[in-house]
Parts: sequence; structure tokens; C-alpha cells
Amino acid sequence: MKHQKIIAKLHPLERKILPILNKTQDFLEIISKSNLQEIEIMRALQWLENKEVLKLVSEKTKVVNLDENALKYLKEGMPEKRFLEVLSHEFVPIEYVEKKSKLSKEEINACIGQLKRKVAIEVQKIDNKLNFKLGPQGNKLLTEDSLEEKFLKKEFPIKFKEILDLDKFAFDELKKRKKFVKIEEIKKIDIKLTKLGKELAKSKIENNVINRLTVGMLKTGDWKKQSFRAYDVEINVPKILVGKKHFVNEAVDYIKRIWLDMGFEEMKGNYVQSAFWDLDALFVPQDHPAREMQDTFYLKGKAKLPTKLYDGVKQTHENGGNSGSKGWRYKFSKSETEKLLLRTHTTVLSAQTIANLKKEDLPAKFFAIGKVFRNETLDWKHLFEFYQVEGIVIDPNANLKHLKGYLTEFYQKMGYEKVRMRPAHFPYTEPSVEVDVYHPVKKEWVELGGAGIFRPEVVKPLLGFECPVLAWGQGMGRIISEYWKISDIRELYKNDLKQTREMKAWLK
Repeated sequence: MKHQKIIAKLHPLERKILPILNKTQDFLEIISKSNLQEIEIMRALQWLENKEVLKLVSEKTKVVNLDENALKYLKEGMPEKRFLEVLSHEFVPIEYVEKKSKLSKEEINACIGQLKRKVAIEVQKIDNKLNFKLGPQGNKLLTEDSLEEKFLKKEFPIKFKEILDLDKFAFDELKKRKKFVKIEEIKKIDIKLTKLGKELAKSKIENNVINRLTVGMLKTGDWKKQSFRAYDVEINVPKILVGKKHFVNEAVDYIKRIWLDMGFEEMKGNYVQSAFWDLDALFVPQDHPAREMQDTFYLKGKAKLPTKLYDGVKQTHENGGNSGSKGWRYKFSKSETEKLLLRTHTTVLSAQTIANLKKEDLPAKFFAIGKVFRNETLDWKHLFEFYQVEGIVIDPNANLKHLKGYLTEFYQKMGYEKVRMRPAHFPYTEPSVEVDVYHPVKKEWVELGGAGIFRPEVVKPLLGFECPVLAWGQGMGRIISEYWKISDIRELYKNDLKQTREMKAWLK
């Protein structure tokens, strides 16, 4: 019964192959006896393997074969021998050798190097022209086959692993020469019939079954007289690869949705910013180490500064302005603040957003997910271009408990149940905290970013009055990499189609 079910499902190609397999399992013989193309036979064999009728075992073997120049010189004679044949024990000019040997200039040059190494010729410059005569080993090479010639006269192809000793030396010498030998990979296929296959191969298999229903059969009713092949619902079918977003973009969209659902508005801005917005507006001192070239990508040119805000930020740095502090107590440099750079954090967008707000706009809350740039050495945990998740809440009634609430809610939606905050220091927030989450697999706390409340030195020059501003900046790579079990952060940004297809979908 099982045999009949399988026979009913057989494709016409399988029906042609099976009776032949009863007599031979040699692939070349199957080709000659079936009159099918190699690709049709392979397809039929693979289908039969899916039905557990046979087992295919393929073995790849490296072999050495002769290339076009070797085949040519086996007929015409090796060029170095033809070179030697026109020489004597007296020096003759290169033009004489070219004319008599009928070798090309390229062949002559190749022969000179070969024969000099074998001490078969002597070379002398006469009147600034090369002249040649037979060397100590010249006659021997004329009368005996060289190792290379002996190798070329062997029966090819030769298995690469079987080339040993003097043959290996000859092969290495020939490999240095243009188109003499080549390494190829031969695929050998062994076909082994299973118990089921042996029984099926002996069975009577009809070839007059119909493989497909046509419009003509339906019109004439001829289909009623035909014997149709059974439809195989269990057969393996090709995987259909549909269009798919890069998995990092999926994570970005998901994170955006979290903040939008929590009532935040998205901030957007340019990659190229001025030092004023990226650093000075955030009260980062102009002599801070992070501003050096080894940490920041600076660009040519000068930025146009916001006239209304410039004096307030300058005075805040120099003496605290109206912020209530003493500032950094140095002379503020205009040339330093005019510098152009690739933004080092998305907090630059927070500064610009605050500067555009009015009292009647409050309370307000914003987020950003964008690329930032640091002059880092690329390794498994550092990138020079990466995503940062930024957020600010401008609210006269906001406090540190609210900050913890927002971040706890965010990380729980990202799959981290436990969130904690530790005291820290950042130039533009006070109090400042580091945000840790408890890793459910590693069973340890992992640091994921910084947060805090903007200092008055940041808020008052930009907003015009003092108001609590909750702020955070989190590195997205660390947050999402664990979901895909990625330990090398570079794997997040590989342009690898296979990786993109195989990655599991992001949290929904």
C-alpha cells in the first residue's frame, strides 16, 4: 500500500530514473541511459531522496588539471627547451634567439628566469644588449626531461592530495607560470538505494500518467480518461523569502512606538552641529577632554551662532550668568563654539527643543532615536557610529521619581523587569544617575545609560527661566543586542542579507 502511494506521487522525471536505478547507481551511466539533462537527473534524485527512496552522498575532491599553456607546449615543446636548442657555447644576441626559436618576447622573458635558476644558460650584456650561451646544465636539460616536463606528461586530472615529493616541487614551479596548471573541485555523487528504494526500483511503474491539468483537457473532457499523478502535500517546497526590514530598524520602530504611546513627541535634527549646540549649550566646559580630536569628529568651516542665546551661554560659562552658579570661570572662546562637528549625542536635540519652548507650552515631553558619532577605535563593544535613545520632560512639577518611572516603564517594555539607578556625574545634569537593568540570563546588573535633571546652567540660558527638565541618553546597541544573543556589537550593523533573513522578528 505504501509503495502504491509513493508511485502515485512520482514525477515523470522520477518515473524515468527509478527503473534505471535498478540496474546502475553510477551517475554517468544514468545520464547516458536516461537521455535526460544532468540538472533534470539531479532534481529527480533529490525528490526521490525526500521520499526516502535513496540517499545521496556527495564528496568534493580537489584535483589538478592542465591549463591552456600546458596543453599547447605539450604539442609544440616546452619554450625553455626551444630556447636552449638555438644556443651553442658561443654568445648569441637576444634577437637571434627570438628569430630562431620563434618564441614571443613574453615567452623569452619567462625562459630567461627559468633557465638562469637552473644554471642552463649564461647571460652577458654586450653593447647594452643581452647575449646568451649554454650554461653548465644546458646540455642535460636538452637531452633529459625536466621535473616539470615529467609532471606534465602524467595522466590528468590528478588528485591534489596525491601530489608528493618531486611532483610537488614540479607542481609548485608550474603554478608560478601563467596558465600551466589549475586546481579544480570535482563533485562526486554516490547514490545508495534504501530498502524501500530497492523494492520500488523493481516495481512496475507506468510512464503515461499526466502531470498537469490543461485548459484543453477541461474543454474536451479528455481529463476523464487520463491517469493523473497524485498531488504530494508532504513534499519539501522552496522557502519563499519575503521582503523584510533590517532587524535594527525593527527595534528602532518598536522603541519609537513605546515613547509615542507614553505621550512623547519625536525630536529630529541634523547630524552636523556646532560645538555651541552640541557642547556649550549643555554647559560642557571648553577644556573638557571629550572635546578633543580623539573623541570628536570635527569638520571644516564655521557655524552660524544663535544671536539671542549666545551671550547667555557665554556668561553662564564665564561666571554663571543668572543661573545662580559661578560658572566655569574662564574666558569663553567664540572660535571654539563656532566649530562644526558630527553630533556626539542626541542631547543636542534636547537643547535645541528647549530653546524653542515658551512657558505656555509646558508641561512637554520629547524623545529622539538617532545616530551619534564618536571618534572611537572599532572593536567588539565600541562603534564610531551608533544609535542613542534620548528623552526630556519639561515640567515645573517633575522630580527624580518621575524620571525613574519613565525609564522603568521603558525598560520593562524592552523586556527588562528590574531597573535601578546609581548616583553618577555628568557635566549637564545634577542630580545625575547611571541606569542599570537586571539581566535575566546573566543574573547580574548591566549599565545601559545615563540620566538626570538638567542643571540650571543648561535650562535658564535656553528656556529663559528655571524649570525641572528630566533627561536621559541611552545607548540603543546595548539595550537590543541581548535579544538576538549578539556579543559583538559590530554584528548589529553588518550589511549581510543572510543574517537579516535569519534573524528572529523583534518584540511586538
